[in-house]
Amino acid sequence: MSATTNHSGSMELEPQRLERSSAAIPLLPGNTGQPGIASESPRVTSHEETSPNPAKNPPSPAKSRPGRKLLIAILAALILVACVLWQRSRTYTQLATATTQMAVPTVSTVQPQPGPAEAEIKLPGNLMAFSDASIYARTNGYLKAWYTDIGAKLTAGELMAEIEAPDVDAQLRQSSATLAQERADLEIARLNYGRAQQLLDTKVISQQEYDQYHTNFEAQQAAVHAGEANVQDLTVEQGFEKITAPFDGVVTRRNTDVGALINAGSSSASSTAQELFHVDRTDILRVYIAVPEIYSPQVRIDTPTWLELAEYSGVKFRGQVADVAGAIDPTTRTLLTEVHVPNNDGRLYPGAYATVHLILKINNPHSVIPINTLIFRSEGTQVAVVDNSGIVHLKHVSVGHDLGTTLEITDGVENTDHLVLNPSDSLADGTKVQVQNQAAAVH
Repeated sequence: MSATTNHSGSMELEPQRLERSSAAIPLLPGNTGQPGIASESPRVTSHEETSPNPAKNPPSPAKSRPGRKLLIAILAALILVACVLWQRSRTYTQLATATTQMAVPTVSTVQPQPGPAEAEIKLPGNLMAFSDASIYARTNGYLKAWYTDIGAKLTAGELMAEIEAPDVDAQLRQSSATLAQERADLEIARLNYGRAQQLLDTKVISQQEYDQYHTNFEAQQAAVHAGEANVQDLTVEQGFEKITAPFDGVVTRRNTDVGALINAGSSSASSTAQELFHVDRTDILRVYIAVPEIYSPQVRIDTPTWLELAEYSGVKFRGQVADVAGAIDPTTRTLLTEVHVPNNDGRLYPGAYATVHLILKINNPHSVIPINTLIFRSEGTQVAVVDNSGIVHLKHVSVGHDLGTTLEITDGVENTDHLVLNPSDSLADGTKVQVQNQAAAVH
């Protein structure tokens, strides 16, 4: 449609262009239904608006901006939806992986270690004097004097006390006088027997008289021997008036004093007897220990030993196994062992409590495992071993020595096995596990 301008300044529409333009006019609300004709007023377009050349008629900016914004919004929504879907897919994958991993138990393992070539065991013991003697009187009387008190060091034969026994002295004097009289009678009988022998040769006396002289001589000889024995007995008893030390040692008790009544005998022979002194030999001490039966094959005379006492913290006292009983006590299932401890300086006292350490040599050491690898079930003592594929195998083991935090295993495991630490009660043979880390070897 084109417009022409007349001289009067009014614009006239050309019919042909009007028909073209009417076909392009859309039906608007309120139109009568005829194309190109509006209900209110005809729309007049300029020549520039109806030109089909897009270069001459660019799109309006007001119409292009909303389209771009809508497109951007749609693209952003699509990207957001894609991100959400991708994130959900990733989370689902991670959850599935974590669930699969959590379904496989995770364990820590440790390998058995060779047992030590030496084992140290600690046993309680009481120090005892090497020699121990209770001194009793062998004669009746009163204590005349004592010369040694508690703590005194003695040598064998040293005088410790004297007992006054006047009745023994009187009996000895009487026996000595009787012996002298019997010896005189023996001399007379000897002389008469000699004369009778001469008279018998000259036929002065009969054989009967000679036999009487001979018998009397022999009887007097027997009386002298009896008198000598009686005097000797009383002399020995008089010697008991002096109490001497039986061996080198220390006086640990004195239970008498000057003027005390002394009764001869011992505590087992007479209830009235009283111990006068108690003497101990302390230059060497004894310790008797009860070695458990499981360690008995390793205990020998040359077994290294040392003692530890609470009053001497950090000090080791050397000892030596002196004697080993050749039988196991059926009541305690232990082996009685005697240990000697040198004590020349006198630092150790009899009766003290000591901890005896024995260093035992083990010829064929077994494997040692931590105690927290054992499984205690009705089937017996077991361990869980993980193979290279992560499969658990339960093995029965035989426990030897208890080393505290570790145990000696005599049969059932190899040093190359990987044992599960702290196995759960639900762990079964053939279970698939994941080894988290291998624990440090326990020696």
